[in-house]
Amino acid sequence: MFREAKTGWAFVLPAFLLLCLFKITPIFISFVESLQYTGITGGKSFVGLENYLFLFTDDPVFWNSVKVTLIYSLLVNPLIVVAALVLAMLVNVGNKYAVFFRTLYFIPAAISFAVVSVIWGVVLDPYYGLANGFLALVGIPPQPFFASIGQALPSLVFLILWRSAGYWMIFFLAGLQGIPKDIYEAAEIDGVNYLQRTFRITLPLLARTISFVLVTNTALNFLTFAPVYILTNGGPRGATNILMYESYKSAFVNLDMGRATAISSVLLLIILLFSAVELKLTRASFEY
Repeated sequence: MFREAKTGWAFVLPAFLLLCLFKITPIFISFVESLQYTGITGGKSFVGLENYLFLFTDDPVFWNSVKVTLIYSLLVNPLIVVAALVLAMLVNVGNKYAVFFRTLYFIPAAISFAVVSVIWGVVLDPYYGLANGFLALVGIPPQPFFASIGQALPSLVFLILWRSAGYWMIFFLAGLQGIPKDIYEAAEIDGVNYLQRTFRITLPLLARTISFVLVTNTALNFLTFAPVYILTNGGPRGATNILMYESYKSAFVNLDMGRATAISSVLLLIILLFSAVELKLTRASFEY
């Protein structure tokens, strides 16, 4: 048994060392940096929790970013999970068209966020965009999309949804195909209809897949950066100024590394809190 344990650690150790090098160490360095003040000349001085105190007591831009980030996350995460699950259920069939549609839905995930942002920036251009051209055909006046305080964040959510749903669809498809067919056959014999099968069999047996997708997707969406940087720069009037972009702006525009790393540390805590709650709510209590 001891020999088996040593063999297991031998396989795990390289991954653990890489995790410490590229994940744990940067987090520690970032936290240490957040306890310092960087002057104009690049000199650093230890200020303790002063950067955090400033964020929480005297920084309205930070609080606006927190509000925008939470609204964004509460909108985009459930939409992506539901859309990905629906797509997976649609293509979880055995006919000859299924492979084509699986590929079609997955294609956006193969495009980088930078390219997706540029494409949708052109499509949603308020003056010459293709979207307003289609709206004009049905008598709807032109919409400002990313140029509007009220529409900028929903437009960002739509962009992320279009880019990400097909990617997470693959995980749900794998989960669906892992459910034993015997269960569905027994349910069919008992006269279970489609809705009952979906809510009483499929979704409960997908609990672990849903949990993984929800938690991982939430963490990634909190780190959204490229679309905001390319399309809105946090505007208009802070409507899309999520925490990740505010941290970048503080570090590389305002050259305030202390505030930037403090924001990053707060963002990490928010991600951990959301992940813990989601894991608790979606935890499966059975095996199959």
